[in-house]
Amino acid sequence: MLRTALRNVLAHKARLMMTALAVLLGVAFVAGTLIFSDSVGEAVKNASAKNLKDVAVSVQATDSAPDAPDAVDAEKDGKRATALDDKIADRIRALPGVASVRANVTGEATLAGPDDQPVGNGWQNRAVNYQPGKDGKDSRYPLLQGRGPADGGEIALAESTAKAAGVRLGDTVRFATDGPVLKKKLVGIVASDDPQVTAGGSLALFDTATAQRLYLHPGQFDELVVAAAPGTDERALTAKVREVLPKDRAEATSGAELAAEQSRMIAQQNSALSKTLLTFAGIALFVGVFIIANTFTMLISQRSREIALLRAVGASRRQVVRSVLAEAALLGLISSVVGFALGLGIAVGLRAVLDANGAGFPDGPVVISPSTVGAALAVGVVVTVLAAWLPSRKAAKIAPVEALSSVEAPPAMRSLVLRNTIGAVITGLGVAVMFYVSTLKSGDDLPIAMLGSMLTLVGVIILAPLLSRPLVSLAGLVTIRLFGVGGKLAKENALRNPRRTAATGSALMIGLTLITGMTVVGHSAQLGMDKMAANGLAADYKVTTSTYVGLDPALSKKVAKVPGVAAMAPLRGTGFSTGDGAPGEGGFGYLRGTDLTQIDKVARLTFTHGSLDAVRAAGAIAVSEKGAKDHGWHVGDTVSVSFDEKKKTRLKVAAVYKENEALGEAFGDVSLVDPHLLRFKNEELLVKAAGDPSPALVKDIRHALGDSPLLKVQSREDLRKENAGQIDTVVNMVYGLLGMAVIIAVVGVVNTLAMSVFERTREIGMLRAIGLARSGIKQMVRLESVVISLFGAVLGMGVGIFLAWAGGSLVGSSFPTYEMVLPWGRLGLFLLIALVVGVLAALWPARRAARLNMLEAIGAQ
Repeated sequence: MLRTALRNVLAHKARLMMTALAVLLGVAFVAGTLIFSDSVGEAVKNASAKNLKDVAVSVQATDSAPDAPDAVDAEKDGKRATALDDKIADRIRALPGVASVRANVTGEATLAGPDDQPVGNGWQNRAVNYQPGKDGKDSRYPLLQGRGPADGGEIALAESTAKAAGVRLGDTVRFATDGPVLKKKLVGIVASDDPQVTAGGSLALFDTATAQRLYLHPGQFDELVVAAAPGTDERALTAKVREVLPKDRAEATSGAELAAEQSRMIAQQNSALSKTLLTFAGIALFVGVFIIANTFTMLISQRSREIALLRAVGASRRQVVRSVLAEAALLGLISSVVGFALGLGIAVGLRAVLDANGAGFPDGPVVISPSTVGAALAVGVVVTVLAAWLPSRKAAKIAPVEALSSVEAPPAMRSLVLRNTIGAVITGLGVAVMFYVSTLKSGDDLPIAMLGSMLTLVGVIILAPLLSRPLVSLAGLVTIRLFGVGGKLAKENALRNPRRTAATGSALMIGLTLITGMTVVGHSAQLGMDKMAANGLAADYKVTTSTYVGLDPALSKKVAKVPGVAAMAPLRGTGFSTGDGAPGEGGFGYLRGTDLTQIDKVARLTFTHGSLDAVRAAGAIAVSEKGAKDHGWHVGDTVSVSFDEKKKTRLKVAAVYKENEALGEAFGDVSLVDPHLLRFKNEELLVKAAGDPSPALVKDIRHALGDSPLLKVQSREDLRKENAGQIDTVVNMVYGLLGMAVIIAVVGVVNTLAMSVFERTREIGMLRAIGLARSGIKQMVRLESVVISLFGAVLGMGVGIFLAWAGGSLVGSSFPTYEMVLPWGRLGLFLLIALVVGVLAALWPARRAARLNMLEAIGAQ
């Protein structure tokens, strides 16, 4: 029986090739994801380990330091305050077992590139202090050119940063830390293996005094890195270091603990992407199951005489099952091996694509672990064997005498009735869950929506044979009217075996269900965001900073005086809490302060109760409808709130307005917010132009704010594109990943048609004999393919639209302007793609059918 299975695989190479391709693509996705995740994780881990190579103990200032009065004052002047200073560093140096102590100052510095655009990736733009030893060099940052910075007018850069900024030794480097542009002379270029820098960030180095002046205060440090003398126990040294630290103001962590924490964080970061990719790999394999089951069902029907002979000469039912499963396992193994090789290419390509788009993964080798190889091969083999299990049972049930006298028996009606009953129950349950989901408003209910979507999709797949008859008949009306006899034959062929048509169409349906659902939700969300921005923002420009460090209020006032600016309103805010602070009581919110004399010129406000004039009264605020509902506030109420620094304040609710993205849930005059700010910075500026917006005005605004590379001056169109970009990125990624499922579905259509042509060899010969031309045969096969493809597309798009409608309420919870809008253009494109898929998938089977010899076909058994 094993030899029989092997012979069957070799005898039907062409027929099984398409099935193998379906398994191959799914396995490639799984293998590529696992190899990519392992390779990136190992590269980041190695880079982190190298970065921590000489770290025995790391001492860092804790977040509790700002509770001290001097720390609060320090925050208000824009600088951090820490408890780490030269005295503590000297105490640690004096401990036995300490080889050296490195006192680090760290911050962020964004450099201006040749085109005045920021260099690096935002939060990864590091700035540190250069610490020369007795030889004048810092071993942590080896010099490649020049020397280290020695005074406040000098700077050194990492080699990659200098290249990105387009500067050389002796050039003036323009950069910003938290406000206006600063300038320093480039005196040195260094090498760095810092993972943040190698991953696309930038690195600037200052002398210690300058770094403290920019980010801390004289004599203060962010971190003390302790190197141990040879033979020193790391844990014991960490305990000794903790004893000399000020209580609750600093903490010591051993190098081993830091390495373990970094490994955990790396695994966590890779986990989300890996799970996403594996989800789509699962979808691809799920689609492949239909093709595999379909193929083996058809092969068993074609080999019924052979199976009958095996049974007649003594083969048991169990041996027949094993033979089919062995054939499936062999096919799965071969496909998995090739798929694994393709997955290796996918992993390398994915890493290159992400790096090209700014991911900046550290360099490292491709990692292929035994578990990855085992998992990829096991997945391919198990999926193939499971998909072939039902067809193998069908093969074992063939009675020898019946099979010898009949090529193919129609499926029993009882099984269809049972299938339809089960499908109706599962579909009804899924639809009921989705109707319940349509009443939910929180994104936390997403698991319920996913469960309902899965039940609905599975139920429709089970019901597909029943649904195929009316949908294919409807399509047949069109094909008959347009193509006559060829269209009628195509319709009858598609209806001849509803199970086969359903399985083939379901493969395409799954991909289009997910693609349609994501497209409808993404399109509706984008229109909702555009509507919210249009309804809430009257300003022509929004000015922010790329790293959210805020804008200097003194400089902000200059923007209002720029020629061509009609109005400018700053926005800055702080968090607050309600209630008496008891666990489970009260809530949290965010109050924005602005210039109440200008805000109505830059924001579109619609008040449902009260007015802006009422808000201008001392101590009054306006609250959004959602904010009022959440906190239980009404116009005229005087409410008690606690701001971030725990100061209780009483505020009067003077107005309620419709949701406004620019102003959030509550706003008032800046005088209400300023006393509670630790850092006196504007979060953003809303600017209204006197005439038409122009690039010249943008340039003048940037100049008024010091031409800092941190600045973002965005028009309403820029904001729309930014929002659209976030949604489009997700939708396009889904298109790309689900495209794999659609490709596999196309393979399924080709496979089904090719094997169907083989089954109908005698029939095709008879059609040719009674006068149907070769072109008619081609047309019949093509139309059958189109009908099956359109059946899967219509069913998938219908289910996708329903799921998008039901689950849209969860998206709508993020913004009230969400409303489901069907993107008719894209839906029409999907139908067109399905039509093209049908035509292309039929090219080879149609050509093969048309080339059959008439007499040989009539005589075929």
